[in-house]
Amino acid sequence: MGTVVSFALRHRRTPELRTALGKAVALLHEVDREFSPFLPDSAVSRLRRGESGRADTTPAVRRVLELCDLAHSRTRGAFDAWADGRPDPCGLVKGWAAERAWRVLREAGATDVCVNAGGDVRVGGAPGPGGTWRIGIADPRVSGRLLAVVAGRDVAVATSGTTERGAHIIDPRTLSPATGLLGATVTGPELLWADVYATAAMVLGAREAHRWITALPGYALLTVAADGEVRASSDFPLAPLG
Repeated sequence: MGTVVSFALRHRRTPELRTALGKAVALLHEVDREFSPFLPDSAVSRLRRGESGRADTTPAVRRVLELCDLAHSRTRGAFDAWADGRPDPCGLVKGWAAERAWRVLREAGATDVCVNAGGDVRVGGAPGPGGTWRIGIADPRVSGRLLAVVAGRDVAVATSGTTERGAHIIDPRTLSPATGLLGATVTGPELLWADVYATAAMVLGAREAHRWITALPGYALLTVAADGEVRASSDFPLAPLG
C-alpha cells in the first residue's frame, strides 16, 4: 500500500494473540498483493489494463468495488474510484484493510489496540490504566508542527491532505487536483469510512464538506483551508495539545 503499518497492543502475551497478530500482518500483505497498482501482477493492475473484468476478478476486489460504489453515493460523487476511467480503489483500500486488521486483534481478545496505517489510525480500549489514546494531527501549514490532538477510547481518525504528497487528490468533477483545502481530518466509528470521507472533504472544500458531514451520524471533520483557516465540527473530539 506504499506505506508503513504499525501495531500497539496492551495485552498479556498469549499464543492466541501471537497467532492473531500474524493473521493481521498476513492480511495486510495479501491486500497489498491484490490491490497495489504498483505491482504489475496484482488483481487491480490486471483490472486496470482490461485483462479481467469486474465480474470475473477476485471476490475481495469485487467487494471493494461495491464499497467504492457506495462511497460515491455517500459523498455526492466527491469520491470516485473511476475518475480517470479505470478503477482505482486505493483511496478506500487502506482504511478498509487497517480496520479489518484491527478487528482481527479485537476478536482475538486484545481490547487495547492501536493500528496506525500511514497516519490513518484505529484505536480501541486505552494505552494504559484510566487513559485514552491521543492521536496527533500534523499541521499542513508548517512542517513538523502539530495542529491538533484527537483523544478517544474507540475511534478512527483519518487525514487527507498535501503534507506528504502535495496536491495529489483529484477532483472527479474537473479531473484537476483539489486545491481548496490543505488538509481534512475525519473522526468516526470506522476507519474505512473516515478515510473515504477525508478524501471526499478535500474535494468538496471547507464550506460544502462541513455541511455534508452533519448528515453522517458519528463522523466529525477538521479542515485547514488553503488560506490557513482552521475549522472544526462542533462534535470533533479535540484534546489539549499539551
